[in-house]
Amino acid sequence: MTLLRYLTLRLGGMLLVLLLIAVATFLVFNLLPQNVSALSCGKPCTPERLAEVRSFMGYDQPMLQQLWNFLSGIVTGRTFGEGPAAVQCGAPCFGYSFRLGIPVGTLIEQAFPITFSIAIGAAVLWLIAGVGAGVISAVKKGSLLDRAVMTGAIIGVSTPSYLLALLGILLFGFTLNMVPVGGYVPFTEDPLGWAWHLVLPWTVLAFLSAAIYARISRGQMIDVLGEDYIRTARAKGLRERTVVGKHGLRNVLLPVATLFGLDLGGLLGGAVISEKIFSMQGLGAALLDAVGNLDLPVMLGITLFSAFLIVLANFLVDLLYLVLDPRVKKAS
Repeated sequence: MTLLRYLTLRLGGMLLVLLLIAVATFLVFNLLPQNVSALSCGKPCTPERLAEVRSFMGYDQPMLQQLWNFLSGIVTGRTFGEGPAAVQCGAPCFGYSFRLGIPVGTLIEQAFPITFSIAIGAAVLWLIAGVGAGVISAVKKGSLLDRAVMTGAIIGVSTPSYLLALLGILLFGFTLNMVPVGGYVPFTEDPLGWAWHLVLPWTVLAFLSAAIYARISRGQMIDVLGEDYIRTARAKGLRERTVVGKHGLRNVLLPVATLFGLDLGGLLGGAVISEKIFSMQGLGAALLDAVGNLDLPVMLGITLFSAFLIVLANFLVDLLYLVLDPRVKKAS
């Protein structure tokens, strides 16, 4: 199998998964008992007025036609209603929030930079800190440092995210007054202010995830250091730093890369608790608001967009495997 064919198959599989997710997500949300048309009908909502609203939203059509309109709208955009009152939803159209009066895609465009800022900073911190702590703990197995790292990992795994966030706000925000406790500053307006307002969310999320990565990295590194090729490398007189960093770390990163893709993809879909606690209107907070207001188009759009991010992250992990594991490249 050539490398091009390998990538083509992976990309085709990703598109197929996205199509299946889109269909399943649409059917789940549209089979809910809640009447979306009635929520936008106003008061008094006469049967005639309700029929007009259903027609305007497209809910008067057969389910298969609604599904086709939704899927084709993602690619080409769609129009709700007819005449001067028609509402345009440009591609990619994930639906239209009649409650907010904006396309769901516009809402995602406004909220995603906030979620992306939270996710990418936290991910870099937890990857470096988690893998670094796990590798050092494995090399110093049985030492006081090893026990301290594993104790911290257990605390991180066991602590609820909302509790750690509230404790961070109380200690570093109100008691010590060291960092902002909420709000978001766009990177384009003030890069330093952007990072300063995200320090606490980054730290909270990184501590929670780094604990898991430290445990996985430690266990994987202990196994790797017991392999024959590691003993051979040491017998050749290579420095321990070279043995661990060049020969051991590559194998440790393989399972970590898989987990990292899932975690980052999920976090890019919305850090619900963190965004709400730190008063940042990202995708997670927008989804939570949509659930509270029964705004099904927003719920559907954000859920589908989040699924796309997770699938995309897994595809990128597959590409990363080509770099980390030469056997994948040879097999392709």
